[in-house]
Amino acid sequence: MTCLTMTKHLSLESFVLFIIVAFPFFSAADASEEVTSLLQWKATLRTRNNSALNVNGTLLHFPFSSLLNLTHLDFAINGFYGNIPSQIGYLSKLIYLDLSTNQFSGNIPQEIGKLTKLEVLHLVENQLNGSIPQEMGNLSSLFELALYTNNLQGPIPASFGRLSNLINLYLYENKLSNSIPPEFSSLLNLVELFMDSNLLTGPIPSFFGNFTNLTYLHLFNNQLSGSIPSELGRLKFLESLTLNSNNLTGLIPSSLGDLRSLSLLHLYHNRLSGPIPNALGNLQSIEDLQLSENNLNGSIPASLGDLSNLEYLYVRDNQLSGSIPLELGNLNLIDLEMDTNQLSGSLPDNICAGEKLKKLTAYDNMLNGSIPKSFKGCSSLVRLRLDNNHFNGNISEAFGVYPDLGFMNLNNNKFYGEISRNLSKCKKLTSLLISGNSITGSIPPEISNITYLQKLDLSTNHLVGKIPKDFGKLTNLLDLRLSNNQLSGNVPLELGLIPKLEYLDLSRNSFNGSIPGNIGNFLQLFYLNFSINSLSEEIPTGISKLSHLSSLDLSHNALTGKIPSQISSLGSLETLNISHNKLSGTLPKGFDDMLGLLRIDMSFNKLHGPIPNTKAFTNASIETVQGNDGLCGNITGLQPCTNPSFADRNPSKKAHKLILLIILPCLGAALLLWGAIGILVINKRKKRTAEIQLNDQDIEEMFTVSSFNGKELYNEIIKSTKEFDDFYCIGKGGFGSVYKAMLHSTDTVAVKKLHSSSEVADHSGFINEVRALTEIRHRNIVKLLGYCSQHPHSFLVYEYLTNGSLEAMLSKEVEAKELNWPMRVNIIKGVAHALSYMHHDCTPPIVHRDISSKNILLNSEYEACISDFGTAKLLKTDSSNWSAVAGTYGYVAPEFAYTMKVTEKCDVYSFGVLTLEVIKGRHPGDSIASPFSSLRQMIELSDYLDQRIPPPSDDMQELLFQMIKLAKACLHSNPQARPTMYIVSQLFV
Repeated sequence: MTCLTMTKHLSLESFVLFIIVAFPFFSAADASEEVTSLLQWKATLRTRNNSALNVNGTLLHFPFSSLLNLTHLDFAINGFYGNIPSQIGYLSKLIYLDLSTNQFSGNIPQEIGKLTKLEVLHLVENQLNGSIPQEMGNLSSLFELALYTNNLQGPIPASFGRLSNLINLYLYENKLSNSIPPEFSSLLNLVELFMDSNLLTGPIPSFFGNFTNLTYLHLFNNQLSGSIPSELGRLKFLESLTLNSNNLTGLIPSSLGDLRSLSLLHLYHNRLSGPIPNALGNLQSIEDLQLSENNLNGSIPASLGDLSNLEYLYVRDNQLSGSIPLELGNLNLIDLEMDTNQLSGSLPDNICAGEKLKKLTAYDNMLNGSIPKSFKGCSSLVRLRLDNNHFNGNISEAFGVYPDLGFMNLNNNKFYGEISRNLSKCKKLTSLLISGNSITGSIPPEISNITYLQKLDLSTNHLVGKIPKDFGKLTNLLDLRLSNNQLSGNVPLELGLIPKLEYLDLSRNSFNGSIPGNIGNFLQLFYLNFSINSLSEEIPTGISKLSHLSSLDLSHNALTGKIPSQISSLGSLETLNISHNKLSGTLPKGFDDMLGLLRIDMSFNKLHGPIPNTKAFTNASIETVQGNDGLCGNITGLQPCTNPSFADRNPSKKAHKLILLIILPCLGAALLLWGAIGILVINKRKKRTAEIQLNDQDIEEMFTVSSFNGKELYNEIIKSTKEFDDFYCIGKGGFGSVYKAMLHSTDTVAVKKLHSSSEVADHSGFINEVRALTEIRHRNIVKLLGYCSQHPHSFLVYEYLTNGSLEAMLSKEVEAKELNWPMRVNIIKGVAHALSYMHHDCTPPIVHRDISSKNILLNSEYEACISDFGTAKLLKTDSSNWSAVAGTYGYVAPEFAYTMKVTEKCDVYSFGVLTLEVIKGRHPGDSIASPFSSLRQMIELSDYLDQRIPPPSDDMQELLFQMIKLAKACLHSNPQARPTMYIVSQLFV
């Protein structure tokens, strides 16, 4: 036998050297077309690090008489790329061929069908595309064929029916379509058949029941329809059957109960109906049974209690009813999911008797009664969700100590009694949710010992007393909800020691005293609600430090004094409710700068004066400003500020008029005198300064939209970048390069120097356009400071963000690991809110046109900010760079190719791609086209996660799952079917 095996320790050069030194031993008869073709093949072979191969070796004596006698060729894991050469068909004596885990692309050559002696063919984990050649049906000796994890398309060849010796067939993770060919019926020797994760349609053939040697049948994640054939019950040796994530309908066949060797049965995420067959209780070897996300009805069969090996039982998201059978308590279950059904009755007393139960979810049912006593000893519990049921009983007696419990949700039940101090011994708890019950007593200070706690929700109960000062030790807490209780006393200053808090709701209690002055310590806070309490005194100025705050509700208190002028610092604020207080004075001018503010309510205070001319006020109703002393402005039902009768209602107006009658004549005379003197002085200096003024004016006019001194800024940028030396360049784009400029004022700015000022749009409207863009205020949009077109340089000036682009962060192994799951979710949320603001809150709307990871920048806290948000609008549409600003390859919506029209829905599509990229850690690539073509396809979360960081928690998994589903909707091929960014952003509130 002649063998050649290439492992990861044997290089391609060694193989080429073998070809070279072997040819001197060929006989004249061997000097044929086959030899010539093999030499041509050798000349084409390339690896990732070799543009071409030139090997000069000395003559070696191999015990081979001819390369054409080669029987085994293993090129797996060698970094080859390019096409598989057609010359491979001349290795006619090959028995074993493995080209797996390389970067081969293009079609599978039809010449591979000449290898009629081949028994094993592996082409897995490459980038092969096109259809599978019909000629592969000539490989009659083949007993193992593996083509999985490529981009193969089209139907499965009918010629495969001639592969009668085939034992193992692996076609999964491709884009194969059409129905399973009827010619498959002749493959009676099959033992393992994997065709999952494709686009297969049509029914599951009934002749599969004739494959009596089959041990694995995996057809999940396709578009198969029709019913499950009862003939599958003949497969006595079947160990694993996965039909999930298809469009299957009808009943679950009772014949599946005859599969006594079956250890795994997955039928979830279909449209199956009817009851769960009692016959499934005969599956004595079953370990994993998943029937979730169907339309199953009836009760859970008591026969399932006979499945002594069952560890995973998932029946969630169906229409099951009745009680949970007591027999389930006989099982040694690890995971039990029964949520979102119509189950009633109580949990079986022995549900935790096996002491292996880790996860129990039964939320959104009609379960009642008390918690079984066996729960106290269920020390293995990791996750518990019983929310939205009718459970009752004393909560302090129902639960024990769970050293590994990470998530506990008992919301919206009928539990009573006091919170047990034993909960403090559940050291791994990250979420403790007990809202909507009838819990009494005070909050145990021992809860502060749960140092990993991230979310605590005790709202809507009957809790009394004060918030424990020890809560300041919960340094990992992100979300604290204590609303709708009877808590009293001051809001403790110690809450200010919780640095990561994002959501704080203390509304509907009896808190008194002042709002803590250190509230500005909550630098990550985006939601704050202190409404319906008895808080008094002034609103602390420290509240202005909450730069991420999007919702603030201080209504229905007894707050006094003026609204702090620093409120304009809340640049991210969208909703403000300060109604029903005792606030006085005029509205701060800072409201004029709060362009992101959408909704206000200032009713029933003592405010007076004009309302700001911003959208939140001009779009407000009279109900949001009524009950004040004298507000005026452009709201229907409100007095206009020019109304004389309105002005007379202000008691100080008359006094002001009298003073003006006396002062104005005197002031006029003085002004005439000073004016005459001024004219004489100016005329003397005019000629001396004319030229200087002209030069300064040229520069100043170009920076009229800048918040800096124009001349100083221009000169500092030119000096600090050494006239845009490449050393200071931090990035390059389609129409400009970006430079980092350190200014004398210690400010650092990012300067985008345009390639050519000739590509700038009409200058008459250009400055107005830039001025409009500089007025945009959103915490997730990079601030545009100004623009200069002073010859020879044209550039835009932006604020500088320290952590660079998202693209650069994700592409680097070390930096990518710093972006944990909460950070990544926050990035996606930030981009969604910014796009919603641009599309729906700007007039006219702004379409970005180029949403991609390179245009998402990260600040010092790794929060996302969209850059280049208006630059595309500022260039000529006939510019040579227009195609670059219309989108980045891989993010552009498909309709752009044939309409060349950019709309808001193009941004929505790009957002969908970006969402997957942030979760996966890299661009999703060609996988966008296939997995997202149908909204009915099931998401396998593990396929979309970045493997470089630790797996997400259960809570985070649910959130990521929803985000991926949302991305699917954004990637819909029909632009009109995509959601708006407003809808998307609302899902992230």
